[in-house]
Amino acid sequence: MLMKLALTLASLVVVSACTAWKAERSPDQRGAASELKALLDEAVASGIPGISAAVATGDSVLWTGVAGKADLQTGAPVRPEMLFGIGSITKTFVAVVILQLTEEGRLDLNATAASLLGAAVDGIPNAEKATLAQLLNHTGGVRSWEDDPAWIHEGRGDRLEPARIWDKTATLPYIKGQAALAPPGEKFSYANTNFTLLGMVIEKVTGNQAVDEIHRRILTPLGLKDIHLEGFEPIPPGQLAHRYHWATPTFQEDAGVNAAFPEVRPGLIDASSSNLSVEWTAGGMVATARDLARYAAALRDGRLLKPASMKFMTEWSPAGEGEQVGHGLFRSAYPGDLAVIGHDGDVLGFTGSFYWVEGADVVVAVVSNVGSMHSTSAGTGSAAAGNVPGTAYLVAKDKRFIDLAMKVAATR
Repeated sequence: MLMKLALTLASLVVVSACTAWKAERSPDQRGAASELKALLDEAVASGIPGISAAVATGDSVLWTGVAGKADLQTGAPVRPEMLFGIGSITKTFVAVVILQLTEEGRLDLNATAASLLGAAVDGIPNAEKATLAQLLNHTGGVRSWEDDPAWIHEGRGDRLEPARIWDKTATLPYIKGQAALAPPGEKFSYANTNFTLLGMVIEKVTGNQAVDEIHRRILTPLGLKDIHLEGFEPIPPGQLAHRYHWATPTFQEDAGVNAAFPEVRPGLIDASSSNLSVEWTAGGMVATARDLARYAAALRDGRLLKPASMKFMTEWSPAGEGEQVGHGLFRSAYPGDLAVIGHDGDVLGFTGSFYWVEGADVVVAVVSNVGSMHSTSAGTGSAAAGNVPGTAYLVAKDKRFIDLAMKVAATR
């Protein structure tokens, strides 16, 4: 009876909040919000377990929506305050801290990882040649530990110890002694290793834990209480969604299905007994869609970096068809004049995306409790993920979602 009363009161709060939102918006905006929610429902119908999204402007979060289940076994629904892994979106936080340290005169972006870290990076390909700037935009020719066949099995697959809390640099031995991919500056090659090295640089220069610097410099000043680095700080109990992963034939061949990850649907496994500590500063953060959108708006609006640093962060180079890479951010172009700037994430059990629309005051964040890494033959990214039923970034970067988010954010 008490549980039913609590649920009833919670429902009243949600209805009240939605009514207040609708009272302040035009009919077009209300209709667009309903259509955004329908796109989330469509994603769940396609197979995504659960999804959460937010649309913001520079002033505030205008809309949040959820759909699906946080726990498929119990049927618990996704709630707006739930945390989801954001994967490589973590890299943007690291880039901000690196650029802040540069602004303070404590770092030179022309320095190399080896010049700062010494013997700690011996044997890492190009660590003695690639500059910090090249690590930031993935042009250093450094191999990614994420692509190492042994790591794939031990970090996400059948040889993973799910409860293990990985040391910050335990991923580096997987690529020690291997050849570099290319000379520094020659080409774009995405590598998690770059941001493991940058995390190490933060700790070397500041003498503090990278997680503490992220809180001190970004999260605390912005009042963001629902973003955390899993494995390196406490996670609020009951707030983290269960995590699921597409166990496609490709995943089964390249990673193998862990015995601790039961199949909950054909081709979908429950990886909730794992954690993201293995990713550390390359992809280990969890967040709500709301706080992720607030962070993105603050970054876009220059509340974290000086204009020169923002200009540097958005100096674009080619990164594939329709994609450009900056120093910590990506730019995705659409037909016409439309482009979005942000970052996607994909790890064991989660996917995420945040961006702002270039030239418009609209910010989007979408997170989901399903991962697709190693599940497609082409790797990660919007195009490759077409081989799985769905991901957060496929939803977020659907042109329909972008157009509707712009309508929600439009003034009368």
